[in-house]
Amino acid sequence: MKIICVGLNYQQHNREMGRDDTAVPEDPVLFMKPDSALLKDNKPFFIPDFSDNIHYELEVVVRINRLGKNIAERFAHRYYDELTVGIDFTARDIQSDLKEKGLPWEISKGFDNSAVIGEFVPKEVFSKEINTLDFSLSKNGIEVQKGNTSEMIHPVDKVIAYASRFFTLKIGDILFTGTPAGVGRVDIDDHLEGFLEDRKLFDFHVR
Repeated sequence: MKIICVGLNYQQHNREMGRDDTAVPEDPVLFMKPDSALLKDNKPFFIPDFSDNIHYELEVVVRINRLGKNIAERFAHRYYDELTVGIDFTARDIQSDLKEKGLPWEISKGFDNSAVIGEFVPKEVFSKEINTLDFSLSKNGIEVQKGNTSEMIHPVDKVIAYASRFFTLKIGDILFTGTPAGVGRVDIDDHLEGFLEDRKLFDFHVR
């Protein structure tokens, strides 16, 4: 099982991270997390001892349901039938340090339990199509992040088609599709709840 993630896919988030509007990537920016990063079933997230600044990044997540390679974008919708929301936890202090040194920053994204996923639901349960869905994150009962999939620079089907050029997609692979503006720090005892439209799909605590 692969966890494929998309970076820089929401312009407002790019701005909050200090990126210029002219620096929109022509193709999706992809990175990977190992399967040991997966955290599900509302289990608690334990802040690792190697970072002093863990950030949440809420994302819509889709699960691949068939084998695919070099998928045409117009057929990409056939390769997933369930979706949820998840959190791409990021060790921001480590990431910033590695970026400044011009080094790869995978360890700041791919550490154990850094890929939270909620309950997967069939995409047919939503009255809207996948490119018009609202999603949000509450921390301690206060909404801290909100987005709509229409704001993606590269929509889901384009990302799937692009990723399949480089990686054979297999049943059970998971795709994190990028985060909107509003990312922030988590601390011990924070309570995080993730919503897709009006459905709460994860609910867990930080320890």
